[in-house]
Amino acid sequence: DRDENLGYYGELLRRVSGKTDIAVLPETFTTGFYMEVEKLADTMDGPTVPTIKGWAAKYNLAVAGSFIAKEDGKYFNRAFFITPEGDEYYYDKRHLFRMAAEDKHFTAGDKRTVIKYKDWNICLQVCYDLRFPVWSRNVDNEYDLLIYVANWPEPRKKVWKALLPARAIENMAYVCGVNRVGIDGKGFTYRGDSMIFSPKGKKLADAGKREEITRTCTLNKSDLEELRAKFPAWKDADAFSIL
Repeated sequence: DRDENLGYYGELLRRVSGKTDIAVLPETFTTGFYMEVEKLADTMDGPTVPTIKGWAAKYNLAVAGSFIAKEDGKYFNRAFFITPEGDEYYYDKRHLFRMAAEDKHFTAGDKRTVIKYKDWNICLQVCYDLRFPVWSRNVDNEYDLLIYVANWPEPRKKVWKALLPARAIENMAYVCGVNRVGIDGKGFTYRGDSMIFSPKGKKLADAGKREEITRTCTLNKSDLEELRAKFPAWKDADAFSIL
């Protein structure tokens, strides 16, 4: 229920107002991860995007997540990052989960999105993108924080837990992975395990399993810059481009 979910997340954001600069919500947070796109999709003029813009302004924080978007007759799993000032950034999920026929119902994106916010460069990606390291490749330290929003099911929890710190280490960046919890309408179970990792792969925050809670974490840009200066492995990355 879109309206109920918007009300629920609006209350969560009210509670963290004044405690964080960025709030990250799960993948397709208004509807859950379903293929009934004709019924569940939202256009860019409402109600999801205007509601998020209202939250960002009212609670003075940037809000990230994804929703099912309809634009020009196509459907996208569209990640968003909306600031208190009303700046809007979007990323359409590149890797569509064929095992759930996402590729049959959605259109894949073909461009990455890197946002500059409060002196941080932030890259947005969605769920299944996590399995494809070339897509998150951090050339010349293009970004400082990599955010994954997800509906990652419990049977594949080991993959989620392994790849998040791997992406942090290989890209020398902070990584934030936010996953849903609960059981969806098709009986799939999601246990959460939302986590934040340092560029060294150290776990900085963990929302735990099967809990509907919020966690806050402070990220240190100076620590990141110091690591990149002292251990500049990024300078030795192979030079290639994605066609």
